[in-house]
Amino acid sequence: MRWLLLCLLAGPAAADTVVPTRPIRAAELLSAEALGLAEGETPGAAERIEDIVGLEARITLYPGRPILYRDLLQPALVERNALISIVFDRGGLRISAEGRALGRGAAGDRIRVMNLASRSNLFGTVLPDGSVSVSE
Repeated sequence: MRWLLLCLLAGPAAADTVVPTRPIRAAELLSAEALGLAEGETPGAAERIEDIVGLEARITLYPGRPILYRDLLQPALVERNALISIVFDRGGLRISAEGRALGRGAAGDRIRVMNLASRSNLFGTVLPDGSVSVSE
């Protein structure tokens, strides 16, 4: 009971919010040098720098404004127009071909790719190694 009374008398705990220290452009990876902490709590905003270092900005982030989780993405492994390996793997059969990415994406994202040999457009999933797995 005393603990509850002390918590109520102490008031709300102060929390910090992560903010950029310089402008961060869209598609730029977040580094610890470009981030700082500001007093105050913002719902949906990052509270620890370590949690967001290495993520990618979805939009331009401005100095002093809280960084919201919805404004961040996993870093892209495949860039638009990059040459990639297209992989079809089913039941022991593995076919690999060279292709071109028609979009950008992180691991697990579904993007459109073009098979360079046949010039056909396919949809596939970006794999952690940067190749794209197609199902048909």
